[in-house]
Amino acid sequence: MHDTQQTIVTDQPVFDVTEIRKQFPILHQEVNGRPLVYFDNAATTQKPLAVIQALDHYYEHDNANIHRGIHTLAERATAAFEQTRRTVKSFINAAEAEEVIFTKGTTDGINLVATAYGRKFIQAGDEVIISAMEHHSNIVPWQMLCEEKQGILKVIPVDENGELLLDQFEQLLTDRTKIVSLVYASNSLGTINPVKKVIDMAHQAGAVVLIDGAQATAHLDIDVQKLNCDFFVFSSHKIFGPTGTGILYGKRRLLEKMPPYQGGGEMIKNVSFEKTTYNDIPYKFEAGTPNIADVVAMREAINFIQQTGKPAIATHEQQLLAYATSALENIPGLKIIGRAKEKVSVVSLIIDGIFHFDIGQMLDARGIAIRTGHHCTQPLMEQYGIEGTARASFSVYNTMEEVDNLIEGLHRIIKMMKR
Repeated sequence: MHDTQQTIVTDQPVFDVTEIRKQFPILHQEVNGRPLVYFDNAATTQKPLAVIQALDHYYEHDNANIHRGIHTLAERATAAFEQTRRTVKSFINAAEAEEVIFTKGTTDGINLVATAYGRKFIQAGDEVIISAMEHHSNIVPWQMLCEEKQGILKVIPVDENGELLLDQFEQLLTDRTKIVSLVYASNSLGTINPVKKVIDMAHQAGAVVLIDGAQATAHLDIDVQKLNCDFFVFSSHKIFGPTGTGILYGKRRLLEKMPPYQGGGEMIKNVSFEKTTYNDIPYKFEAGTPNIADVVAMREAINFIQQTGKPAIATHEQQLLAYATSALENIPGLKIIGRAKEKVSVVSLIIDGIFHFDIGQMLDARGIAIRTGHHCTQPLMEQYGIEGTARASFSVYNTMEEVDNLIEGLHRIIKMMKR
């Protein structure tokens, strides 16, 4: 058994998980009479008090529409909203703040690119390449585009360990390949994909590349200029921020070529009944009143990550993953799905003779929250010949003691179900 107290020393300030946990009010409760153990972080992360307070402060002091008003509240709200854009620019190392577009989340960002870029530049017979481990959000929009434009959707195979077969990706690339859209880290397997290699290979074939960073952004250092990706998307709620908002990064030269995604206020310069001229980026893609308060609060989530330090967060999470993996391997009848060499802190499992849904329900009875099902990766589950998995995903505020609780719970479930 492990004590809750864990201290990690890096170049960043000292990382103390006990102090980290104090910043997350939701963790300090009981579920079904037991202390909450929250291992569903790949679905959504919990929110530090600073994020919650930022939401309250906005609605208590600054609530007003942005960009259009000249009164004090409107100016304060606008300043706070645009400060988040600049914070995101630094967080992902975009070349300029105008390349940062606010969206509803990762799904919305992918749909924006598929619609605005895809409809303009994809012709009949052109190819879009994705991988076999994609979330439905990075499958369905491209299917819809290819159906509409008579394009061809190709899929990079994944091996038994959950790793991309890059040699087969190379064979899929042709002079008709226009878009490659790839998840950085798998939500169901944890696999970290070699996205830089994929980007370079795709660019050599003349394709543009979108990287789905929903699972990677909280765990890995993101530098869109170093990656040289054309588009990058992620969600606020996966990085300790509010739900319902996210980011699309795009290179200026591409964003400027793309038509608007939606029409309405803010995305225009001039409107007449004869013709409308559109606004400059980023506003061209931000029609209507945005999710102002949650965008403002997202900045506090990024501040939390930066103040804690990604190296310390990554070290802590990898320790949790290694400890959990080692313990799970010793449970008879349990199989881990996804054994890539490089993983974020996600472990998916199945147990012989026990339905994954039942595992989730029985763990919940012990106050342990995990995710069960196909995790919006049905084609990947079909490849493994399973309906779904039980998935535990770890974050900055989880402890070794909580992992022990998970392992003990799984042992009890197996013992009870095998009677």
